[in-house]
Amino acid sequence: MTTHIDRALEQLGLTLPEAAAPVAAYVPVVEAGGLLHISGQLPFIDGQLVTGRLGDGVSLEDGQKAAQACGLMLVAQIKKYLDGDLSRVKRIVKLGVFVNSAGDFTDQPKVANGASELMVSLFGDAGRHARSAVGVPVLPLGAAVEVDAIVELG
Repeated sequence: MTTHIDRALEQLGLTLPEAAAPVAAYVPVVEAGGLLHISGQLPFIDGQLVTGRLGDGVSLEDGQKAAQACGLMLVAQIKKYLDGDLSRVKRIVKLGVFVNSAGDFTDQPKVANGASELMVSLFGDAGRHARSAVGVPVLPLGAAVEVDAIVELG
């Protein structure tokens, strides 16, 4: 599966970033009962944090790219935790997507598709998942999007 994921990333013109270190008192990944619980990941594109509020200066397209960047960081965290063996991923169970949103912005599901579509592109049917997509008034460091995940191991 790792080879398939590497090929899919190449076809999409994407690369996995280095897994980010925690910025507070938590760990990036906890394994419990055959599931990985991955802490919320922020969107870094070309080493820069994507900040701002959807519906107030950040476009839907930029929000989707930010969500995709969060998804890439999730995969990087999974890969690091599994010592590079992404073939152990049985299923992406759930994504939680938090969108820094203006009060009248209601396209959080469309923003979240940036991460969701990435998971399907990389993991195929095993990437289809349940999801929450919610608007929030602020995120850590002013990030535009944050995404966490639950992943089943095989």
